[in-house]
Amino acid sequence: MIDLHASCLEPTTLCHLLKERFPSLRIDTLQRVADVICALIEKQTTNQKKLANGLPGTRTTEAKRKRLARCLQDEQFDACMLPFLISLLPKGKQTLTIDRTNWEYGETPINLLVLGVVLEGFTLPLVWVALPHGGCSHPATRERLVARLLKRLPAKRWKALVADREFIGQAWFTFLRKRGLRRVIRIRADTIVDELRTDVWFERVQTGQFQCLFQKGWVYGSLMQVVATRDADGDLVVLATDVSIWETWRVYALRWSVECTFSSMKTRGFNLERSAMTCADRLERLFGLVTLAWVCCLRVGIWRHALQPIAVKAHGRRAVSIVSYGWEYLAQAIRWEETLAETCFGLLRYPFPAPGAA
Repeated sequence: MIDLHASCLEPTTLCHLLKERFPSLRIDTLQRVADVICALIEKQTTNQKKLANGLPGTRTTEAKRKRLARCLQDEQFDACMLPFLISLLPKGKQTLTIDRTNWEYGETPINLLVLGVVLEGFTLPLVWVALPHGGCSHPATRERLVARLLKRLPAKRWKALVADREFIGQAWFTFLRKRGLRRVIRIRADTIVDELRTDVWFERVQTGQFQCLFQKGWVYGSLMQVVATRDADGDLVVLATDVSIWETWRVYALRWSVECTFSSMKTRGFNLERSAMTCADRLERLFGLVTLAWVCCLRVGIWRHALQPIAVKAHGRRAVSIVSYGWEYLAQAIRWEETLAETCFGLLRYPFPAPGAA
């Protein structure tokens, strides 16, 4: 295991770190990106005026807003984002989740479809797309997103793809099967499995009980195992799965990690929904910058927690999340201790530790 004690890390500025990863990009472009990421961490907002005021230098607010706008218009960094994020993944197979996050700006719906890897109780976004409409995503859009990730993260590294009831349908299930991806997907209670609704198959299951069909059934054109239980409210939870029955519930529980990520990027973190951005490509670019700021906080939080564990309260949960723990440390370092900030950014030279190895 790599020793990541502070004395063993090689400090670096964020700009120089990005230059190491993307040598073909101009240093002024990378410096602009680094400045925006640091401003996001320090200010914790995507409001353009407040974010612009967080950029370094003594120029006017209007001049800084133009600099921020140039960063959001610059397409050069788009292709570099995914390779950088994948380089941070631990070795071995990964559990992936897919979900949407949405809000409204005035009467305009803002809708992002995100696919990422589960890490430390969160989901690290890897690829995303702004949907041109409100509501559910189209299967073709999901397929393009998955295909885009498969070019960099082959199917052999996918342990399973976890999704909720929105992500169903024969075309979608068939696409995943043909790509060799194992699925753990919640299906609706009225879904037909072998000519019978699932709420009929599992009508006698009680809260806390787990049942499965005696053999695999046909679910949206795919032969899969079907397991079910009831939640605390008595609602039927039915999963179509390609993993073992005993592993299915543990894997599906990881789906909540994507909700934790969205929460820490929005009201409990970077206030993503405070942005007035509605243009799809700029919105995707802004989400990418927020993701980079967020992953810096997560990486520092994991490192800091390994050296000084987060206190656990009487109810058994941590006093603060790993992301918040990293943010409070990194934000202070960026503002007051440049050398310490460079040490923190040096962590991004190393992948996240494998589960249980931190």
